[in-house]
Amino acid sequence: MTGVNGNEVRLTCWALAAVLSLAPCQRAHSQNGSAHWVGTWAASPVQANNSQGPIGTQDCTLQDNVHASLPGKAVRIVVSNEFGTAPLQLGGASIALNAPGTASAATQKTVTFGGNASVTVPAGAKLFSDAIDFDLPAGANLAIRLFIPKQAIPTLTLHSFGNQPNFMVEGDQIAGEQKSASASTPPVELDSWYFLTAVEVQAPAKAASIVTLGDSITDGAFSTRGANLRWPDDLARRLQSNPKTAHLSVLNEGIGGNRILHPENGALSVPSALARFDRDVLSQAGVKYLIILEGINDIGIGTNPHNPRETVTPEELAYALSQLVERAHTHGIKVYLGTVMPDKGLGLYYSEAGETERQAVNRWIRANKLSDGVIDFDRVVRDPADPQRLLPAFDHDHIHPNDAGHQAMADAIDLSWFTR
Repeated sequence: MTGVNGNEVRLTCWALAAVLSLAPCQRAHSQNGSAHWVGTWAASPVQANNSQGPIGTQDCTLQDNVHASLPGKAVRIVVSNEFGTAPLQLGGASIALNAPGTASAATQKTVTFGGNASVTVPAGAKLFSDAIDFDLPAGANLAIRLFIPKQAIPTLTLHSFGNQPNFMVEGDQIAGEQKSASASTPPVELDSWYFLTAVEVQAPAKAASIVTLGDSITDGAFSTRGANLRWPDDLARRLQSNPKTAHLSVLNEGIGGNRILHPENGALSVPSALARFDRDVLSQAGVKYLIILEGINDIGIGTNPHNPRETVTPEELAYALSQLVERAHTHGIKVYLGTVMPDKGLGLYYSEAGETERQAVNRWIRANKLSDGVIDFDRVVRDPADPQRLLPAFDHDHIHPNDAGHQAMADAIDLSWFTR
């Protein structure tokens, strides 16, 4: 005879509550006619060791500050424990418009899951919140708070190096203004987005999202911290300022150190673009377009003059990119490939062998007939006097663009691609 244990009962009750919670979401959908969910912000999660804390060693509230692209009248968030090895107890959550350094209590709304303020996110899973009536303007900043009760959290699901000041404060601080740095228990500033992987809005039928898949260049490393000046942010502003494209959002799925063919297993576990494609592209809400800028890390690591490893050929990179294009096309997503940008001067990466490989990959990208278009980022940011280098006006550290370089990259994208 098969018995039913307490965990199974709790899971059954939780599942019933989740089903029942669909009713308000369905009502909101019907009231908006053909409205559907579209991502307005996203970040790709990675795995980090948390065996020694600090998250979970005591009750704490995390504030993830994010920059929305597409407006809406109803929102929901996605909380992820995809890299967790134990269930994540979430004690509560809230969302508010975010003025500089503070969450506005006047706009703050409680976030629920199946009608409940608290929820358990199973190991390896992610959960959508209930729909929340919320007036979200285009380009707004949001403060999303997650109350994490004291618990063992061996591994974290986070987006590291978000180049965005976020906060952790002791106790349950879901409601009210964010404490200032002069308070008796000041918040700890963080640079990562913890557990939050997406914010979505209910938008008209024609609304859609553009996913940007890439490495630290797309992630916005070394753009001005907290200013939302990554090239995907700049592209989102261009789209919103044009009435013909104002129905489109941009979802930044860049990860520092990302490669197309191999994972990166250091302090953080970064899956390859091939491995994370379904999660970070195909599963995004409302995705219709994809821009891919990948390859410099495959080339730089494979041809590193000091420590080459996991060497790849131009033919292997071309085939891998073609696989990403084919997978996207299978789901009706148009794909635009970006050429690999120069890195001369970066001693750990640059070599003549790497440059030869980069040029070969770029020749394939420019000539390919598989993608729906090509963005020649290389041509836009390189120095005409030394095409193996970034233009000095765009150069931060010989591989990453500065703010002006990010803007030039965004300006190089043909918006007519998204209106045909």
